[in-house]
Amino acid sequence: MIGISKLYCGTVEPSDALRYGRMSSQLPSHLLQFSQDKKPVVVWNITRRCNLKCVHCYAHAKDIPFENELSTEEGKMLIADLAQFGAPVLLLSGGEPLVRKDLPELAAYAVEKGMRAVISTNGTLITQKMAETLKEIGLSYVGISLDGMEDINDRFRGVKGAFNAALEGIKNCKAAGIKVGLRFTVNKFNVGEIPNIFHLLEDMDIPRVCFYHLVYAGRGSNLVEQDLSHGETRAVLDLIMDYTQSLHDRGFQKEVLTVDNHADGPYLYLRLLKENPKRAEEVLELLKMNEGNSSGRGIGCVSWDGAVHADQFWRHHSFGNVRQRPFSEIWTDASDPLLSRLKEKKKYVTGRCAECRWLDVCAGNFRVRAEAVTGDIWAPDPACYLTDAEIR
Repeated sequence: MIGISKLYCGTVEPSDALRYGRMSSQLPSHLLQFSQDKKPVVVWNITRRCNLKCVHCYAHAKDIPFENELSTEEGKMLIADLAQFGAPVLLLSGGEPLVRKDLPELAAYAVEKGMRAVISTNGTLITQKMAETLKEIGLSYVGISLDGMEDINDRFRGVKGAFNAALEGIKNCKAAGIKVGLRFTVNKFNVGEIPNIFHLLEDMDIPRVCFYHLVYAGRGSNLVEQDLSHGETRAVLDLIMDYTQSLHDRGFQKEVLTVDNHADGPYLYLRLLKENPKRAEEVLELLKMNEGNSSGRGIGCVSWDGAVHADQFWRHHSFGNVRQRPFSEIWTDASDPLLSRLKEKKKYVTGRCAECRWLDVCAGNFRVRAEAVTGDIWAPDPACYLTDAEIR
């Protein structure tokens, strides 16, 4: 996760994170990525069921009942263990998390245990009443997925009317006083919609947007050819930085992030080095604190059936199941060779990754993407768009 507004627009300084001691339990949410202990933010896919049919769904979600989902009581046992372990954030996702009737109960329990509870949703089921319920619980944030304006989004989401229903969800969250943001997965099909997303931020006064790079997992495995070229990705990063700066220059302090490609950090730094060398050095310090991709270390995932993964894209490899052992025990067990190596992945990456001068701020990027394309977990991430000259 690269905070474009934090880094490029200077809304966060290195001293901000240092002031809190850089420990997860002490840091405010907007500084968590700079924590030193890297207690995992845990994504719990509480269900595989979804009312939409998104072409890039990493969970292969469908609108049918699935057996073997963790029960409410099993979920509470998981949450209690995560809270005791010190996981700072529980992200409730799916499928579509709001199809589970006990989501408010589970989220409330996480808050009661001292965790920050957030949800990742398509937004179509957030009625006024549900938004008020989520506010009463103390939910920290609602991330709503949009992949363009009405025509593009509805084709991408597979259900006509999804866009307008999501907008109603956003309005209901705002009316209830819940912080809400957009989630946008960039690909060839919708890259032209990025300016419209920025206009929507401004028009609806939405405080946050995350632009996700495509990861080849689940139904997204069929979209490799729809991923941007390296040149197109560079152009997108420049576009996002330009629009973010424009918003900030006009007094709109929106939080803008890019997710799932840590080449964005060095790319942003190299641009700043030409424009503002003093700020560039501060950004480099923050990027080193961030430490790059954190799958298997600073982020983890629990599937609907209790299986534990390095992140939500690694469903083909489980380290254990919370029905047999607590997450905290699984996560700290060094006997699994993949989990052990992911915690120190810089030692194992090969090719241009191993020789890259940005390894300390990228950590080898997405291993699951390298595996999807090459069959080798430790091969260079094919989505890294930095040139050979830039990495030397």
